[in-house]
Amino acid sequence: MSEERVEQVRRGPGRPRQEHLTAAVLDAVVALVAEHGMGALTMDAVAARAGVSKPAMYRRWPTKQDLVIAAAESRIGPLTVPDLGDFRAELRTVLAARMEAYRQPGVARLLAGMIGAAAEAGAEPGAYRAYTARVMNETRHVLERGVARGDVRPDADLTDATTLVAASLVFRMVGEQRLPDEALVESMVDLIGRAVAARP
Repeated sequence: MSEERVEQVRRGPGRPRQEHLTAAVLDAVVALVAEHGMGALTMDAVAARAGVSKPAMYRRWPTKQDLVIAAAESRIGPLTVPDLGDFRAELRTVLAARMEAYRQPGVARLLAGMIGAAAEAGAEPGAYRAYTARVMNETRHVLERGVARGDVRPDADLTDATTLVAASLVFRMVGEQRLPDEALVESMVDLIGRAVAARP
């Protein structure tokens, strides 16, 4: 019997080993940052906390930057919002989903650390830009759908509006040190709605 097959038999049924490893590592990253800050985040510390080997981690995440981005995306990943017939309702869905994600334990400190790490010398800006593009993609899609449907102005700057949606929640959490709430969601729906809505 092959070594791989022996390992499968030993584990028994359930999620594949790779999924268990991924979840353990990313959970460890979030927990370490939440408890001790980014300064405590080393590959050694994550491996010890997750109970995995460093070679297994390096195969999946070659750098600490890769690991931090993966941990952030495990908490704040892509969204899919169905066509609700009104861009304000869809925008509210995006903001409410992000609000819930940002209110998870450890996420505020993780995002603050990730933003700081993105500005450090030697950071690869393309990786951070790719992550933020994935996070903001559904907001842009909602606005583009609104343009096609006729309830968003065709001349609205969708790039700036998309940035504003993301920035409002993140700055409330990281800059103002307050968790985003339903009042902020409703305020942003109103403000952005009035800015980009098609005129009657």
